[in-house]
Amino acid sequence: MKAIAGLTGRHDSVLLIRDADLVMAALRQALADAVPGERPGLERAVALVESTAAATATRVRADWVRSRLSAVGFTGDIASIAALKALRRAEPGLSLIAAVQLQKDAVAHPE
Repeated sequence: MKAIAGLTGRHDSVLLIRDADLVMAALRQALADAVPGERPGLERAVALVESTAAATATRVRADWVRSRLSAVGFTGDIASIAALKALRRAEPGLSLIAAVQLQKDAVAHPE
């Protein structure tokens, strides 16, 4: 995820960058060129990328929020003010507006 800084240096919006289509194309080419012993692993990799690519942008942001909260040791209610504070501690450049929107995405998409 990449944030876009506003005039204050805080990140008011978050840009989701996804390159699953490029990874999928590379894996499919590798699968087409694979020897029989490589095929099972590549088939599994294709399945994983397909499932990840199918996730909505909101789901990806929700998962990112959970990973950031986990990185700072937060284990409480994701809808709480404490979670919002932990998210901003994990990503100090996030504005309050961006952090609230990301928190809403995480609440809307439970694990």
